[in-house]
Amino acid sequence: MTIFMTEIYVIKPDRLGDFAACVKNFEAFMKKRPDLFKEVKSHRIFSQVLGGKWGGYVEMTELESMADAEKFYTRAMADKDFMTEVYAKFMDLVVPGTYSVNIWAPYP
Repeated sequence: MTIFMTEIYVIKPDRLGDFAACVKNFEAFMKKRPDLFKEVKSHRIFSQVLGGKWGGYVEMTELESMADAEKFYTRAMADKDFMTEVYAKFMDLVVPGTYSVNIWAPYP
């Protein structure tokens, strides 16, 4: 059963330009290290257009199962390159207290 790991956050208003560069860096990292993302079926980033919080984003990562989500998340969080080249730089752009991760499954 396909699941979606959703990450919801707001980017600091003065760092939106840096966020665009961060996304490009993440995409390049995914291509450079496909072994790290082998369980990921798809990945998309959506920006808030109307309503909600200005500067809000939702990332959706499609995975086959909760077991795959756990494997991917555990591997990524233990990877030194990912944590320093991608994650730390990304989290520096996020407004504190706005980041959350949720797992969604299709309704019957």
